[in-house]
Amino acid sequence: MSEADGLRQRRPLRPQVVTDDGQAPEAKDGSTFSGRVFRVTVLMLAVSLTVPLLGAMVLLESPIDPQPLSFKEPPFLLGVLNPNTKLQQAKRLYENQLIGPESIAHIGDAMFTGTADGRVVKLENGEVETIAHLGSGPCSEVKMLLSSETPVEGKKISFVNDLTITRDGRKIYFTDSSSKWQRRDYLLLIMEGTDDGRLLEYDTVTKEVKVLMDQLRFPNGVQLSPAEDFVLVAETTMARIRRFYVSGLMKGGADMFVENLPGFPDNIRPSSSGGYWVGMATVRSNPGFSMLDFLSERPWIKKIIFKLFSQETVMKFVPRYSLVLELSNSGAFRRSLHDPNGLVASYVSEAHEHDGHLYLGSFRSPFLCQLSLESV
Repeated sequence: MSEADGLRQRRPLRPQVVTDDGQAPEAKDGSTFSGRVFRVTVLMLAVSLTVPLLGAMVLLESPIDPQPLSFKEPPFLLGVLNPNTKLQQAKRLYENQLIGPESIAHIGDAMFTGTADGRVVKLENGEVETIAHLGSGPCSEVKMLLSSETPVEGKKISFVNDLTITRDGRKIYFTDSSSKWQRRDYLLLIMEGTDDGRLLEYDTVTKEVKVLMDQLRFPNGVQLSPAEDFVLVAETTMARIRRFYVSGLMKGGADMFVENLPGFPDNIRPSSSGGYWVGMATVRSNPGFSMLDFLSERPWIKKIIFKLFSQETVMKFVPRYSLVLELSNSGAFRRSLHDPNGLVASYVSEAHEHDGHLYLGSFRSPFLCQLSLESV
């Protein structure tokens, strides 16, 4: 064997290197093809969802024509506004026997409420007695004082909401929340920010009705002062309470009782301390996020929302945070009662004080709540 042959035999074997030749390209091409198919599929799905959505946004009409509104930064939930769970100490009454018992009154030991299905019911000794059913034909228990078909200063009464009566029974002050929307459209009214609400006065002797305040954004709860010199009006959309003077030196004048509330006020009722209870079904969290505050200056988002979703669907995204606020006779925050998750008291519309208890009405829940004031 020559020296050259020996070297050739001792030459180490070189490792084989897999290059782009042979079968490797087939695997790479297959992987590339699969990725391309995946991307095309995702793109087609995105287009199939986006095109109808854009079409709906362009072609569908929004039921509301909102205007931009401006709010101050909500008050911090500190001090007397500090979140708690005191409303969760309440107990439910007449559960699943009522539909949206929004407002409450007592005559002796009997309790009365009006429900979302048009009934006026008497609640006593655990029994529910329907004494009137509005909107279902003639009823011997009902006497019409004012027809909604009768225009008042050129506008029909469309959404009668709350009322308060003088002690002598002569004057009735009430709110007409909107001449455009009705009760079932309350969320559209809030979101649109319509300023066609009014505070009215009805004289039971002369049968005359007159407008005391107009251009209000969802005027809601009303309450006479103990001295009957002014009426408070909750302007729900604007998270404030207005005051109109009905007697005394200020008669015919109006001012702001309290503004920039920590929630959107509903009914107002007197408290035994000389102040007022205010029910709120939606809060303006701070710190936190308030959807209505965020949308107030973005009317185009409101339009899109109601092009695509119903009121009932939108309500599912509204946090079920219930708040009852006690105000002093000058409008200062005195104390607050919370149910942060609406576990017991949900969609609170009113806090009615009677015999050491708060009775909580609701515009959506199928029950009332009773809370002992001693316990809180």
